[in-house]
Amino acid sequence: MSIPCTHLDQIHDVRPSGAGCVECLRNGGRWVHLRMCLTCGHVGCCDSSPGKHATQHFHETGHPIVQSAEPGEDWRWCYADKTQV
Repeated sequence: MSIPCTHLDQIHDVRPSGAGCVECLRNGGRWVHLRMCLTCGHVGCCDSSPGKHATQHFHETGHPIVQSAEPGEDWRWCYADKTQV
């Protein structure tokens, strides 16, 4: 049984911050998969990417929930509760 997410109130109607990982595009990095923050729209790279910018964004801002920004994927993850949403 998974733990329920307690941060659903922090999901907002957001627009992606860009077509790729904001930090990787700025510093010439590369990514494997993209995640979008559902609090502010920040697009960052996944933990399989060298920069791990989506997780870094969570640690810097406390914004807990991301959604896959990959075509054909439809899932969300709460970093704070460590569970799928």
